[in-house]
Amino acid sequence: MNKSASQELGAITSPLVYPFPDIPEPGTVREVAPGVLWLRMRLPFALDHINLWLLPDGDHWTAFDTGMSNEETRENWTRVLADKDVAASLNRIIVTHYHPDHIGNAGWLTRQFNIPMWTSESEYLSAHAHYADSAGTQSRAVADLFAEHGLDAESVTAMAARGDNYRKIISEPPGSFVRLLDGDEIKVGDNTWRVITGYGHAPEHLSLYCDALGVLISGDMLLPRISTNVSVWATEPLGDPLNLFLRSINRFVELPADTLVLPSHGLPFTGAHARVQMLHDHHADRLADVEAKCESPACAAELLSILFRRKLDRHQVFFAMGEAIAHLHYLWYRNRLECIDQADDGVRRFVKPR
Repeated sequence: MNKSASQELGAITSPLVYPFPDIPEPGTVREVAPGVLWLRMRLPFALDHINLWLLPDGDHWTAFDTGMSNEETRENWTRVLADKDVAASLNRIIVTHYHPDHIGNAGWLTRQFNIPMWTSESEYLSAHAHYADSAGTQSRAVADLFAEHGLDAESVTAMAARGDNYRKIISEPPGSFVRLLDGDEIKVGDNTWRVITGYGHAPEHLSLYCDALGVLISGDMLLPRISTNVSVWATEPLGDPLNLFLRSINRFVELPADTLVLPSHGLPFTGAHARVQMLHDHHADRLADVEAKCESPACAAELLSILFRRKLDRHQVFFAMGEAIAHLHYLWYRNRLECIDQADDGVRRFVKPR
């Protein structure tokens, strides 16, 4: 599932604190830490926004993520960069990961300002693979994977017919990049930001932490109210992304408890340690639900009503299937489930060991 298909966590009672409840209008900015500007761009999904960040860097600005490639977002970028409180050009873009709401305008901005894009190698190559509709990223490959996990024929046919949606919502990715690795330290203006890589949601997601400011740009790895998408995809059909995700978010507990977290979706917040525990508890509950369902053989498609307790549209089912498989694989690799591989009907099912 993507974020729009995720279940909300902590929506009623939460130990998190939201120090900036006033959301900047599209095309405007708001300062959330010394020199750190918050932008919000609209998205055409149930999850209807993405947060972007601008940091002063000498006489220019460094941008963190870019929004989806469409006319409205580009117009808002133009407004922001012409604002009297910004009034300067970009000197680089740092992209947390290859998903279209994050990298969508990277090609457009890098070409407009003749600037580099900084990201991890895995995210750079993933963007190009998806843009070229290659290396198992095709909708047909994903549909075939979901068919193996019990998705009904009508939905499989519809997914295979989706076509190359990725290419439609991002500008052509930059032809080169500056590589960032875990632990790298980046100087942005007067401050140093340390790279923290995360896995499970994307191949090599970048978060960045500044000790001097006490600020974490978390991207999609730590969101305040929804659980990030963690899915198995056709490029790695036997993957264990949930294990990677849960291991990754533990690194945020190493940061000071009062760290201001700047997420890609939702409001800036403090309470990262509590949020990490909430996510562990959430997935532990969902894994227990899956295990209970698998007292008798069950496939991923049969888990959707267990994992997502509301009606899903076709777009959400696409991501929900990937997450259902991820939960099954987590239990399978820890010998809590057995896999009945390719039963008589060609569907892969899982069952608790006897």
